[in-house]
Amino acid sequence: MALTPAGHTFLSEAKKLLAQSDAAILATRRAARGSVGKIRIAFVGAATYKFLPRFIVAARASAPHIELELIQMETAEQLEAINSGNIDLGLSRPLNNAHHLQNLRVDYEPMLLAIPQSHSLASTRRLSLGMLKGEPFVAFSPQARYLHEKVTALMADHDVQPRIVQSMTHSQAILSLVSAGIGLAIVPAETQRACFDNIVFRPLDLYEECAAELHLIWSDDNRNPLLVETRYIASTAVETR
Repeated sequence: MALTPAGHTFLSEAKKLLAQSDAAILATRRAARGSVGKIRIAFVGAATYKFLPRFIVAARASAPHIELELIQMETAEQLEAINSGNIDLGLSRPLNNAHHLQNLRVDYEPMLLAIPQSHSLASTRRLSLGMLKGEPFVAFSPQARYLHEKVTALMADHDVQPRIVQSMTHSQAILSLVSAGIGLAIVPAETQRACFDNIVFRPLDLYEECAAELHLIWSDDNRNPLLVETRYIASTAVETR
């Protein structure tokens, strides 16, 4: 016995229908356990140096059927977008207690001193803050609230009044001025990945560690079924230090 040409055509179409049926069942099961669909994630520029690429790799490996929609936003924009339901998760610097959003620390990095390569301090392997007295300094502006407050408090704790010559919002802009020899700066360690060849980075000799944190933020009012799974992926993407 052999199939007729019409039978071959029918068999081919039947196999396609069966495959589509299996795919539909699998998709339904994935949807039921929250592993298919889209999640919208906003991020600050600082997340792009290390954590965001690591998180994307982890998400693609463990939940490839989750579509990640990534949007760069400053922290203030993230707060508004989360509260309005326009994004599901944010990657930001820590918030103050007035915002009532949930948060999870996903990364932290020590603060380092960025020095122009031609500067006399560039040859010193570890520096105290007292060595910065009188040196021109490029600072974070108040618009970069978290890092501005952190560096300002660090200086005050060590009784150092820096001679601030420029203030910038973003680490990248600060490093461009350091690269041009405008002054020194204290920046998060991962900004070393910005690839300025004529800057050296040195640890500070501090009696207490000063580190910048990166947090995952969300609202308990969010009903996206992927939220729990995505938060779990983010927590497992944290690098053990």
